Amino acid sequence: MSIHNILLFEFDYAPFSKIKTEDYKPAILRSIELAKAEIDEIVSNKEAPDFKNTIEALEFSGQKLDRVTSIFFNINSAETNEQIQKTAQEISPLLSEFKNDVILNKALFEKIKTVFDQRETLKLTKEQETLLEKKYKAFTRNGANLPKDKQQELRDIDKELSQLKLKFGENVLAETNRYELQVTDESRLGGLPQSFKEEARGIAESKDKDGWIFTLEYPSYLPFMKYADDRELRKEMALAFGSRGFHNDELDNQENVLKIAKLRYQRAKLLGFNSHAHFVLEERMAETPEKVDSFLKEMLEKAKPAAEKEFKQLENFAKDLDEIDQLQKWDSAYYGEKLRQKLFDLDDEKLKPYFKLENVIDGVFMVANKLYGLKFSEVNDVDKYHPDVKTFQVTDELDYPVALFYADFHPRPGKRDGAWMTIYKQQSVQNGKNERPHISIVCNFTKPTKKEPSLLTFNEVTTLFHEFGHALHGMLANTTYPSLSGANVYWDFVELPSQVLENWCYEKESLQLFAKHYKTGEPIPEDYIQKIKESANFMEGMATVRQISFGMLDLSWHGIDPTGITDVKKHEEEAFAPTKLFPEVGSNCMSTAFSHIFQGGYSAGYYSYKWAEVLDADTFEYFTEHGIFSKDIADKFRENILSKGGTEHPMILYKRFRGKEPQPEALLRRAGLISK
Repeated sequence: MSIHNILLFEFDYAPFSKIKTEDYKPAILRSIELAKAEIDEIVSNKEAPDFKNTIEALEFSGQKLDRVTSIFFNINSAETNEQIQKTAQEISPLLSEFKNDVILNKALFEKIKTVFDQRETLKLTKEQETLLEKKYKAFTRNGANLPKDKQQELRDIDKELSQLKLKFGENVLAETNRYELQVTDESRLGGLPQSFKEEARGIAESKDKDGWIFTLEYPSYLPFMKYADDRELRKEMALAFGSRGFHNDELDNQENVLKIAKLRYQRAKLLGFNSHAHFVLEERMAETPEKVDSFLKEMLEKAKPAAEKEFKQLENFAKDLDEIDQLQKWDSAYYGEKLRQKLFDLDDEKLKPYFKLENVIDGVFMVANKLYGLKFSEVNDVDKYHPDVKTFQVTDELDYPVALFYADFHPRPGKRDGAWMTIYKQQSVQNGKNERPHISIVCNFTKPTKKEPSLLTFNEVTTLFHEFGHALHGMLANTTYPSLSGANVYWDFVELPSQVLENWCYEKESLQLFAKHYKTGEPIPEDYIQKIKESANFMEGMATVRQISFGMLDLSWHGIDPTGITDVKKHEEEAFAPTKLFPEVGSNCMSTAFSHIFQGGYSAGYYSYKWAEVLDADTFEYFTEHGIFSKDIADKFRENILSKGGTEHPMILYKRFRGKEPQPEALLRRAGLISK
């Protein structure tokens, strides 16, 4: 092991430029050793177990390991390569094994149980009570009470799961990267915006190829499906996107899906739960799969009639316009955009000039300033993992440091699809010092071209606000313990800060702060703002049914005994049956690329997007009643939601903020599914 391994030295900001790929594995191995020594110290302490020497000591153990692994896995998502992926496969089982070594350490659990059994007499703060309960449950929910042979079985399952999830994600990324649609005949590019064609030309030139190249990365795929007149090309792209991981080749994910679902079920049964969903939802606001199922069905009942009506409207429109007999999945975005333009005389090409990336960044900063008094200053002396990354120091009204903020906006071959918020350093209070967090958002937005800056679609604008809402949850964290800080909350609560911030994208008072034409500086016309607002609910029934279908698919894998499932596609078709609108495409399968639930943390939790929409609609109604920049409501939201993290049950925090439980009708009203 190199004595110059920067990851083993003390640092505050992640020292990206000094890290060699070969440093990660030895640094993680050494950090595991250090963490084990800290656990041994807790266990061997001769003093009677108490909150400080057991629970608090455990909470602050393994910090070097946390820092190193957070850097490594974030890089594996945002700037990976074959060597990093290989390292991930090697270290994931080791980390899983270490986690189980801690959870299944009998002597450590006995000490925790001793403190837990005395909790009524300890005079703990609410946050300390939550931490104690969380630590105790972390052990009991992960096998601490199991006999030795069952504990070994649990270890084996966790080790295999960690590798399977990584493999699943690697396959999806490889499938996304290996496909490209090369078009050399410009006449087939009808309907595509000029700026988008230029970007595709740039991709082709970068690969020393002729013509135009379109990929399955979102900034390429989504506009293509929305604007390309050539129906055959749209079909080709849709089939490629929808069949990722479903080709019966070396990148096929069918077996991985079946194994992951079955191993999760085995694990849950081992721990005394009826299914993986029962295990997961015990620690969620929704509490049970039955409650989630009921929630999704209730939403479907309200949304399905609207969705069927919208589908018929879209189908008739396509028939009248182009004599399309049967609307297919590759027609949805295209004719949806055409109909939206007809009804509202508004399309992304009209809006994009007003959403230059830099202006939208300034805009979201201004919104955060008006709501929470935050100031953002770009800095160039903080290490970055890629030149595209921007870094900002965040301060409050009194210029006190709040956070370090990284922002990474454009797609690259080593970066996974989608958008996410992540953390390089958690907020906590240690030795009397409030350690401020290092927060990052990662997106895949349209790149600038030789002729134009990065101009965002309206959907990309809402995505930026969404991820920034998550970032605010991390930045404004103000708790003692890192595991209760920021976005470390129940999974069906975590989307509230992100989804609620999207609402500011639709408001005149907010848009006029930053939506200015990139050439002239002219503010966005008021009639465009009106049309944005009017079109917000366009095809909302179909969009709602689509989201519900993903939640139902997730529950179909994780809320039952999946051991009898042998055919991934057949199972998926059955799960989608209640929400089906379009004809089935035999060569496509969503499960094999459903990274949210098979690689990310959304297994038995995809419903939480809709669940959190109820919270966000109810929250934003509260803002609109008092003004969208009401300092009073913003202070309440910051104090009771953003700063509190997971220190109390989310419903208690929400009711403290709102004064009552959230009302589902707020979402249905906003979506236009019930009258106001």
